[in-house]
Amino acid sequence: MEGRQRRSFTEEYKRQAAELVLSSGRSMTSVAKELCLRDSVLRRWVEKLRQEPASATWHPLTQAAPVPADQASEIARLRQENERLRMERDILELDCFLYLH
Repeated sequence: MEGRQRRSFTEEYKRQAAELVLSSGRSMTSVAKELCLRDSVLRRWVEKLRQEPASATWHPLTQAAPVPADQASEIARLRQENERLRMERDILELDCFLYLH
């Protein structure tokens, strides 16, 4: 039986994920689930971010100009597709759970 391949993430991704937890007011569990991460992994990233000096902390860029309409529509389409795929995944997980139990 082959083991799962370990995923690797860029430092920027780790920082953005940790910042999402700190700035969104959402639970670490919900953010981890959304990003398909284990709570413990995200918790390490958040703790690392908290330990960094304030000057080294990543801050998201503010948008100076509005998003063009074509990009906004693409973002909306991708969000809808993402939601549909999450629902399909959840249904498949439930089917698998029910089958195994």
